[in-house]
Amino acid sequence: MPTSDAEGKGWSLARFERYLPSTVCDIGPGDGTYARLFRPAHKGVWWTAIEIHKPYVAKYKLKSTKTRSMYDEIHVEDARESEAHFFHRDLVICGDILEHMPREDAVALLRRIEQAGAWHILVSVPIVESVQGEVDGNSHEAHIHQWDADDMWQVLTALGGRVEYEYGNTLGVWWWSRRP
Repeated sequence: MPTSDAEGKGWSLARFERYLPSTVCDIGPGDGTYARLFRPAHKGVWWTAIEIHKPYVAKYKLKSTKTRSMYDEIHVEDARESEAHFFHRDLVICGDILEHMPREDAVALLRRIEQAGAWHILVSVPIVESVQGEVDGNSHEAHIHQWDADDMWQVLTALGGRVEYEYGNTLGVWWWSRRP
């Protein structure tokens, strides 16, 4: 779904307010959940979006010429094929996207983000069985891999740095930081 469960959003906002990033890359913004939540907390942030499903850009008004856009720049492409410089940000958000790809692709994407120089990575994924197929004609909405909290914890700690987390009934949320 192009939306996200409310679990972990307050926790994520508290970390955003603690670190106050100046540049953010939101991978798979869908309806713009994180931009709507975080933008009011810290002005002057440059927001980049990488959205694989072009119809979402117009449907959710991610980029508007008449009003303030949620995103300063939007790239319609698969983040697994994006240029590494998009990940050289203070924060890269992987909000409910890693379950939409094979596990090995998700791990490779997280490694690319870290290697590109991201200071922080926010990850949110379902940590319970969450079967989902195509939604509104978007085949990229299908859940390919079912994550569990321990598996994501191991993947993120293998990147080095520091990992904070919160587990809800449905979602797990992790904040990886390059700084120890």
